Amino acid sequence: MKRLLQMALLALSGLSLLHAALFTDIFLRYVKPGMRPLLIASGVLLLLLAAAEAWSLRRTGKAQEPDEEHQHDDGGNHCHDHSGVPRVAWLLFLPALSLLFFAPPSLGAYTARQAPPKPIAQQDAFDPLPSVSPLPMTLGDFTRRVQQDRGQAIKEHSVQMTGFVTPGEEGKGWDLTRLMINCCAADVQSVKVRIHQAKALPADTWVTVVGTWHAGGTLGTNSAPVALDAHTVKRADKPTNAYMDALTLPLSDTGAAPGRKEG
Repeated sequence: MKRLLQMALLALSGLSLLHAALFTDIFLRYVKPGMRPLLIASGVLLLLLAAAEAWSLRRTGKAQEPDEEHQHDDGGNHCHDHSGVPRVAWLLFLPALSLLFFAPPSLGAYTARQAPPKPIAQQDAFDPLPSVSPLPMTLGDFTRRVQQDRGQAIKEHSVQMTGFVTPGEEGKGWDLTRLMINCCAADVQSVKVRIHQAKALPADTWVTVVGTWHAGGTLGTNSAPVALDAHTVKRADKPTNAYMDALTLPLSDTGAAPGRKEG
C-alpha cells in the first residue's frame, strides 16, 4: 500500500505541476515567468518517477513493503504486521489537489501591508517627460521622478498608473499598490503611491488612476511624498502577471466615466 501511495502522489504532483505551468497561468501566483521551464521539467520528472514505480510494482507483483507482509516472531509463531500508511500521510495529496482544483488567489492587500517596500534604484539624470497627457507610468518610475528628479519635471504633469487598492492603517486613506517577486511569492516586495481626493474602492480592486503629484516637501528629494491627487479612478482588468510593476493595457470599459471619481 505504501508503494501505491507513493506512486499516486508522484503522478498527481507531476500532473498538477504540468497543469499549472502548461495549460493555465496559475503558476504566476507563486513564481516568476522565467521559472516556467523548470516547473515543466519537474512535472515531467515526477511523472517518470511514478511510471518507474508502477513498472517496478508490475514486475514484482507486490504492492506491499516487506514489513507489511506476514512475518514470524523469534519463537517461530506466525504473526501478521498490521503496519500501514499513517492517516496523516493522505494530507500530502492536498497541495497537489489544490493546484488542480483549489488554487489560492494571488497575493493582495493583506500581503502588501506586511511586505517590505521595494528599494528604488538611484538615478542621477532624467530625460524630459513626453508631452503625452495623461502620461502612463509605473509606480516605481513615479516614485523615482518624485524623489530623485531635481528638475521637477513631474510637477503638475498628469500621469496615469494602474495597481490594486490597499486600504491604509485604521481605514485612513488608501494606496495604489503593486507587488513584485524576485523568485517566488515568499520574497514579495511592494511599491505604493498614496492617493488623495478619491474614495477607496474595496481592497484588492484593480484600478487605473489619473492625477497629478500631491505637493509636499521638496520635489526631487526624499522629503517629497509619493502621492497623487486623483482626477479620475476607474476599475481596471487585473493583469495576467500581477507580480510586476509594468505598464498595462488601455483602461477597461467598466468603471467610472472620465472626469468622475469613483467611490
